[in-house]
Amino acid sequence: MCTVCGCGTATHEGDKRPGEAANEAKAPKEATAHSHSHSHAHGDHHHHYHDHDHAHDHDHDQAHAHATAAQNLDFGAGLAGVHVPGLSQERIVRIERDILSKNRSYAEQNRALFAQKGVLALNFVSSPGSGKTSLLVRAIEDLKSRHAIAVIEGDQQTSNDAERIRATGVKAIQVNTGKGCHLDAHMVGHALETLDLPDNALMFIENVGNLVCPAAFDLGEAHKVVLLSTTEGEDKPAKYPDMFAAADLMLLNKSDLLPHLDFNVGECIGHALRVNPHLQTLVVSAKTGEGLAAFYAWVETRAALARQKAAKNKAG
Repeated sequence: MCTVCGCGTATHEGDKRPGEAANEAKAPKEATAHSHSHSHAHGDHHHHYHDHDHAHDHDHDQAHAHATAAQNLDFGAGLAGVHVPGLSQERIVRIERDILSKNRSYAEQNRALFAQKGVLALNFVSSPGSGKTSLLVRAIEDLKSRHAIAVIEGDQQTSNDAERIRATGVKAIQVNTGKGCHLDAHMVGHALETLDLPDNALMFIENVGNLVCPAAFDLGEAHKVVLLSTTEGEDKPAKYPDMFAAADLMLLNKSDLLPHLDFNVGECIGHALRVNPHLQTLVVSAKTGEGLAAFYAWVETRAALARQKAAKNKAG
């Protein structure tokens, strides 16, 4: 969570809008909390919370790492599954619950907007370099004649990926997170104000390259789609189980490189299914197009369902 990865120390300069109040309140010794209030164009009112951890003396009531017989140190055995010097496990749990609860409320508002408009929103997550942007560019080129498409691009800095997406002719908003290592629902809500999303569109959200924190943050999407490339290890799903447990679909990308790599596809999928037995998996190549027809069929089925639900709600 933010208390662990440090992304809670990032400042979102776009949070303060004309006429908005920025209220600050002191939290207990461990942290300083800030709450920013603003309204979205689609009628939602948000308070944005950040929790900033400062240096404190090490508290000996914390869970400490213990070496196993093989001399492995495990810092993930506490109540919160993490170790943060200066914060007790109970305090970490409280902070995480507060952050995720606030994020969840923003996510529900985003989800309500998507449902009202019949939009299928997909949250693409992966480690850096897996080929998310290349796959999205190819998918947009193949699908844009049948669907309105909009994209939210998440990176710490630069608008490089958004520019690649815009070159396809679709709308794309770049969200730079600064020190933040993931998008959150509040950021997505801001981006939606600018996108003016059409009814029955496909909403592709490309998250910051990171296989840890994005797993915990609901953006209001219908599905998380996790990309893993053949240039990564087969055991990535075992090493980063939360992300694969949170996803509904895994795309194993860069299949065109398999003849040149020592990569066992079956072993990789086995690791993923042990983490999440319900995970659907497809082997694809953004370069050659292998497997993308099956991915498009997966998208089309869910897009049709989103449209049907929106039409039923409007009729009812």
